[in-house]
Amino acid sequence: MTTLFFHNVRIIDPASNRDAPGTLTVHNGVITELDAATAPAGARSIDGRGAVLAPGLVDMRADLGEPGFEYREDVETGARAAVAGGVTTLAVLPNTAPTIDDPALVQHLKERGNDTGMITIHPYGALTKGCEGKETAELGLLQEAGAVAFTDGTRTIADTKQLRNLLSYARFMDGLIVQHPEDPSLARGACATSGPLATRLGLPQVPAAAEAILIARDLRLVEMTGGRMHFAHVSTAEGLDLIRKAKARGLAITCDTAPPYFLLTEETIGDFRTYAKLSPPLRNATDKDAVLAALTDGTIDAIASDHAPADADDKRLPFAQARAGGIGLVTLLSATLASGLDLLNALRLITSAPAQVLRIKAGTLALGAKADLCLFAPEQTWVVESGKLPGRAQNTPFDGKTMPGTVLRTFRHGTEVYTAPSCTTEGAA
Repeated sequence: MTTLFFHNVRIIDPASNRDAPGTLTVHNGVITELDAATAPAGARSIDGRGAVLAPGLVDMRADLGEPGFEYREDVETGARAAVAGGVTTLAVLPNTAPTIDDPALVQHLKERGNDTGMITIHPYGALTKGCEGKETAELGLLQEAGAVAFTDGTRTIADTKQLRNLLSYARFMDGLIVQHPEDPSLARGACATSGPLATRLGLPQVPAAAEAILIARDLRLVEMTGGRMHFAHVSTAEGLDLIRKAKARGLAITCDTAPPYFLLTEETIGDFRTYAKLSPPLRNATDKDAVLAALTDGTIDAIASDHAPADADDKRLPFAQARAGGIGLVTLLSATLASGLDLLNALRLITSAPAQVLRIKAGTLALGAKADLCLFAPEQTWVVESGKLPGRAQNTPFDGKTMPGTVLRTFRHGTEVYTAPSCTTEGAA
């Protein structure tokens, strides 16, 4: 059994609204005491040197490529990227090969996360078999096996009647449906947001309104069925306004966004940078500002990495043909800090808030909780360099950008699973 004693740290725990200096004691992988005056006998003492000690981050939307696409990323390489970014808990998408539409695969992914010793995986179950939008998957069995919610990943449930039935069915299980909000007929074949830039570049376009059109439909279905729905990576002012008004009416809905939608604009693709080809595509400055405003006013419930690994061959293609998506595990903390939100509320969006949406035990420094911890220096900056990042995939849309917040140490269940090169054996930096 191991005892850890963290001192000279600024403890930030959004779940309890705590932001104050203090100490934290861990015994046998569990948080046992806050603000003890002295270290227990035999404890390993960790001097934080004024750094922030927060819960390990909870990423509610990530693709790890396994099974079927291990050449892009697998659980082991994804875990290394995650802990280097302070992430200890991941909700993993089901659009793999085979698709996570079988209870045995849910169990397998959970075990794969535990086998790494670095991360805890909460798999999503597929809404439809093969994520093909046709036959309903065995939602009850998937939930029993540990599926945290249901989604077809980056594929939208296009059939209105089918989604109504899915919401009604999931309601009896108190299950959460996660939707990719983009009208599929408008988005078919598109790779950029409609506007002057896409026209000048000659790229197939999808109107930004495709997001709001689908959100409006789905909100009506939630109202009809009483089901629970979460909208992923919301990226437009119009879509967020619909969600804001629906929340005011008391509908059982939540939503997240991803860092590119509040830090980047469509101008990032101006030289056909395929690393900036995302799904949904990057938007204009007005939409970016609206996402920032929605983070501030609480319309957006959480920030997810939207980690979508690709290898060089996936991206080394003409823009319209390249695979959409960017990695985000290692940059999740820094990108969230770059939003300009105060530390407590920024961390809430990537710890306790996503855990609450998914109803999982994570993202807290409560006594008795598993000691998943992230020690980081918020004022230290670093440069994102594709080709030098942890993990197999390197397709970051933030390549070359200077980011705030350096992760110093990450702990999962009290075991140190990442140590920054700048850290000494006993110090934080």
